[in-house]
Amino acid sequence: MKWDSSRTVPWKRLCIEWAVVAAVVAAVSFSATDNRRLSSYLALLLGGAVYLVVGATMAKLGYQRKSLKQMRAEVAAAPRRTVGSSSTAERSATTVRPKPAPTKRTSGSAGQRPAKRRR
Repeated sequence: MKWDSSRTVPWKRLCIEWAVVAAVVAAVSFSATDNRRLSSYLALLLGGAVYLVVGATMAKLGYQRKSLKQMRAEVAAAPRRTVGSSSTAERSATTVRPKPAPTKRTSGSAGQRPAKRRR
């Protein structure tokens, strides 16, 4: 993909995503640690700037993430699968498989019990 300056950058979406992530990280950091220095929270702003620059660059290169609405529409449009049905190729592969050779632990067949040893 080539850089295309005519492609739009979803600034609103990028900013909302960054704000939600930064708020959650700040809340967890504030409540779970005893670190109350301002410099720690300024790193969130720096990380946000990096996130916006990378997101804008990817958008200009042609990358577009699907929204939840688009993903739900694809799932709804996909044909339903039924549980338990398998293709004929899978069925034939399972029926062709030979039984393993009997061992002294299996006694030759499933219905026979091993003979008891006399003392």
